[in-house]
Amino acid sequence: MRVAVIGASGYIGSHLVPRLVERGHDVVACARHRDVLEGRDWEHVTIREVDLLQPESIAPAIRDCDAAYYLVHSMGGGAGFDRRDRTAAHNFAEAAAQEGLQRIIYLGGLLPRRNVSRHLASRAATGDELRRGTVPVTEFRAGIIVGAGSAGFEIIRDLVNNLPAMVVPRWVQSQTSPIALDDLLDTLVQSLEVPATTGETFDVAGPEVLRYGDLLRQFGDVVGKHPVMLRVPVLTPRLSSYWLGFVTSVPANVARPLVDGLREDLVPRDRRIEDLIPLPRHTYREAVETALAAEQAEPLPARWVEGAIGFRGYRQDVSYFSKGVTTETAAPVSPAVLWETLRTIGGRRGWFYLDRLWSIRGIFDRLLGGPGMRRGRRHPSDIRVGDAIDFWRVVGVEPGRRLTLVAEMKLPGKAVLEFEVRDTGGGNSMLVTTARFHPRGILGFLYWYAVTPLHNLMFQNMPRNIIAAAASLPHPRGAPAGT
Repeated sequence: MRVAVIGASGYIGSHLVPRLVERGHDVVACARHRDVLEGRDWEHVTIREVDLLQPESIAPAIRDCDAAYYLVHSMGGGAGFDRRDRTAAHNFAEAAAQEGLQRIIYLGGLLPRRNVSRHLASRAATGDELRRGTVPVTEFRAGIIVGAGSAGFEIIRDLVNNLPAMVVPRWVQSQTSPIALDDLLDTLVQSLEVPATTGETFDVAGPEVLRYGDLLRQFGDVVGKHPVMLRVPVLTPRLSSYWLGFVTSVPANVARPLVDGLREDLVPRDRRIEDLIPLPRHTYREAVETALAAEQAEPLPARWVEGAIGFRGYRQDVSYFSKGVTTETAAPVSPAVLWETLRTIGGRRGWFYLDRLWSIRGIFDRLLGGPGMRRGRRHPSDIRVGDAIDFWRVVGVEPGRRLTLVAEMKLPGKAVLEFEVRDTGGGNSMLVTTARFHPRGILGFLYWYAVTPLHNLMFQNMPRNIIAAAASLPHPRGAPAGT
């Protein structure tokens, strides 16, 4: 079957695509940004761009497909996410009917019996909007998904790893039924092959009903940490979300709507799906152990990817999500000329801004037992994967386009620095500089907050100086770059 995955760059979509390929389906992976999907290095997958808020882009993306998984929500986009969710679903339902899709499979969220949060109400409204079209919709409603990268799971990980003692709000007594990522993916994949699921809505959950406090305790048991929890009545979900934004790396615009939904129990109302798709369901503890073990087997990708365990030193106590700074700086030189300068960074050439401060940082690193700046570079301009550049290590090189470095200095976490050269046409280019930091423990968060002002200054001026140096090169515009 030819299947479109709408939202293939997201958390569930990025795991679902390879599962569908393994099952023998012809998969069309769709997302707003094609380059993000190309970075996945999927084999036998067609990649297409789609923007659900631009209706004209939808039909070409799902053309010739038999079914589609709809895995899109706008929660991370800030205010107005519910309006955008409804508009996107309406646009997709119309295009699905136009292109003759046989069915849509949508992943929503478990609903409480009362006091539905704005986030969960939006997820339900998205399903309703899809059903207003003529294509049959299968909706699965899931609670907390237990897998590396799931926002709910990562909040639990950070709280347990970062806080030996924590003040917790009343909502830790609310009940939920977490589901293992593998169990959810198997349900989604097999639903394609079970006609009785067409046009139905199912709650999908793990075998247990647990309190949120139990999730913290059991995760702590698995990783050997036992935080003390003191429950107080004054921490509302909104205040809790601000606190979580400070002590966890989950983005605040994602954590806040999630926490708003924790005031009520989120448990399945029925388990009909388990009769139609009789899979073994893993307990929460088993799901945690599987998630942490899977991270250890994850390869180091050729470029920085949010949450990649290899970039976190293969340590479960380092936050999955990261803090970071990204700047985009226009360059009046060709991509080739810009790369000529970028590939010389570090060593005797220096770091194009505050070199004396970089040297001082290297001295402190040596005192702490790190490599410092003494390693320099293997070659003034040639660069390849595995090279040391001062206290960085090259983990990815796409000549003329991208350079990815992982810090080997002593830090309370793991740091990644990535430069990308983009062609903007007309002999001009863009330098995208991304610095990411995965904190380890509360010291990692304090370190990040302390150096953020300096990082903001650094990553505004470093790209400008790289571009200025490139503009001063004697090469003509458009000259070829070496490797």
